Amino acid sequence: MKSDETISHSQVLSEAEPETAAPASAFGLPPEAPLAMPVQNLAHWDPAARHRPSRPARTPWLARLWVFGGALALTAYGGWQMVETVSVSGSPTGLQLALVVLFCLTFSWIALAFTSALLGFAVLLRRERAPAIPAGLSTRTAILMPVYNEATARTFAGVEAMQEAVEATGLGRHFDWFVLSDSTQPDAWIAEERAFLDLRARLGPDARLYYRHRLKNHHRKAGNIGDFVTRWGGRYDHMLVLDADSLMSGPAIVALAAAMEADPDAGIIQTLPLIINRNTLFARLQQFAARIYGPVIAAGLAAWSGRDGNYWGHNAIIRTRAFAGSCGLPDLPGKPPFGGHILSHDFVEAALIRRAGWAVYMLHRLEGSYEESPPSLIDVAVRDRRWAQGNLQHARVIGAAGLHPATRQHFATGIAGYLASPLWLLQLVVGILLVLQTATERPDYFGGAGFSPVFPRFDPVRALQLFGLTMAVLLAPKLLGLIVALRHGAARLACGGTGRVILSSLVEILLSALVAPVAMVIQSSSVMDILLGRDTGWNPQRRDDGSIPLRDIVSRHGWHMVLGLVAGGAAFAIATSLFLWMSPTILGLVLAIPISWASGQLGLGLALKRRRLLATPEEATPPAIAVRAGALTARNTARGFDGSDALSALHADPDLADAHTRMLPPGRDRPRGAIDPDRTLAAAKIAEAETVEEVRMWLTPRERMALLNDRTLVDRLVRLA
Repeated sequence: MKSDETISHSQVLSEAEPETAAPASAFGLPPEAPLAMPVQNLAHWDPAARHRPSRPARTPWLARLWVFGGALALTAYGGWQMVETVSVSGSPTGLQLALVVLFCLTFSWIALAFTSALLGFAVLLRRERAPAIPAGLSTRTAILMPVYNEATARTFAGVEAMQEAVEATGLGRHFDWFVLSDSTQPDAWIAEERAFLDLRARLGPDARLYYRHRLKNHHRKAGNIGDFVTRWGGRYDHMLVLDADSLMSGPAIVALAAAMEADPDAGIIQTLPLIINRNTLFARLQQFAARIYGPVIAAGLAAWSGRDGNYWGHNAIIRTRAFAGSCGLPDLPGKPPFGGHILSHDFVEAALIRRAGWAVYMLHRLEGSYEESPPSLIDVAVRDRRWAQGNLQHARVIGAAGLHPATRQHFATGIAGYLASPLWLLQLVVGILLVLQTATERPDYFGGAGFSPVFPRFDPVRALQLFGLTMAVLLAPKLLGLIVALRHGAARLACGGTGRVILSSLVEILLSALVAPVAMVIQSSSVMDILLGRDTGWNPQRRDDGSIPLRDIVSRHGWHMVLGLVAGGAAFAIATSLFLWMSPTILGLVLAIPISWASGQLGLGLALKRRRLLATPEEATPPAIAVRAGALTARNTARGFDGSDALSALHADPDLADAHTRMLPPGRDRPRGAIDPDRTLAAAKIAEAETVEEVRMWLTPRERMALLNDRTLVDRLVRLA
């Protein structure tokens, strides 16, 4: 190892330069080994092009019959009970029939989750060993960390911690590490380069660590991964795709590579990432729910999906040639939000690689896979808006030729997950109209049998029973997850003991019930935006703990509060019983502003943490990989990677500026005769500037990016006083 005091940025790149580098590769990258990634045709599919499995795959028919047959039977029973509830006074009215239809649609969603969780519960009752760490490997794997305007200190801390952990297994030579940047902010780009050069300097000349920055983030993450595959995919048997907040232990990474080696028919092997390192109130709710209830849901999904599973876009290993041959994503016809680039690319990639005959499945028992989550309700809503558009786009893909039926079910489930909220909202509105009709409409003296007047009414006993059934089906997956957690003594003690685990579950259920109405209205609004043709952007995700300014919360949730007040007043005016029935929804909406404010509060989350509420085993005994990454993050933060201005950093360090220009790919400079307005303005401004401070004041963000992409302008910047 060489210390960062004894090696310069330029030396790092010299040592990183391959002996026989391909002409298209920039410094700091391995020789290119292109792999074709043809764009797939969704309208046509030739079955002869399928991969032929080396051995027959067993389809879990019994599991699927239980999950889907059971959900169908439950929905039929619930629908029948609803018909009986609204048919007390004779044939149902149009509004009552609408209520029955909406109930069946929404109830089927929770019924499917219930039967899948029951299956997962049965699976987890059988104690099985997690995959063992292999003694050796014969393949090469590229570990990919795509980044987009992320916190550099944490990103590179995670890469370094994982690289150390893999090296500690003795099998590090089988893995290369790539940080694939799509960052569009100048400060983030230069911070990444500084962190990369610093890490390369400490790892020494034999480090298999590489960094690539794309000029334009074409097709976003899918395009980022696709660029890697088409340039270097031929060098690697597999690629392990991460997110910027991902962490995986060394044994988990090696076990994934070994599992892919052992199964020549596997195309994607997904892990179950656990949420860690979360401290705000809302993030701790998500962390606890994912840890306690998540394993039951994941086990059920893995059991009925079998080898026809899904892919969540990160913490998964992929067979590179299978991906290249089958996962080139086409642009959908038309304009966004339903046309253009596919946002939720991971589902589609799983569908296409399965169509090509490769297996997709999950190792839900594999330990050592982690991620983080957004810190507040608003942050989740921003991410969820993008996911909503991506999942609704799948309505254009679900009918693609050659897809496996289980794949179509994954698409349908994803679409239904976002349609559920507006359907629930519509069901609530229909219920209010029915109660209003009952309270204001005169009895029908002629439509009933005999001479008895007919009042439009409900059967209160059946209605109460149906409500109890709905609540039981809704809460059962959480109860099953709680039972599994309580059965494991070590995990139970780590969470504070039986009493605290049960109390934490009650706290989670209560707070989730308050959040649910707000989330329902937000998702409904998102779906309406998409249906009206409004596209979403792709803003970088806020990952750090921290609160949101109150004015932003009021701006976002003010109309939710007004909606709750209006709905509450109207319900109370119609009937006291209606007000009581709607009170949970009304309360959540009326309290939307304080709930959203509290969700991002670090102090509230830490107060629960001190009382060991919403605790997880990983919080009591943090994984070694998380502890190491935390220490490295603190060190990187102290070095100021994320706090420096890009232009000042290059000006102050000529070696960094030289390294930066050498890492620009060939052809990045402006071609003769091609006038780039941003580059032209940047050149004019830097020509008049006498100091770097003037350049910083004068250049816009776009002009800064143009400067950083031009070797000549970077050289002028360095020469300023």
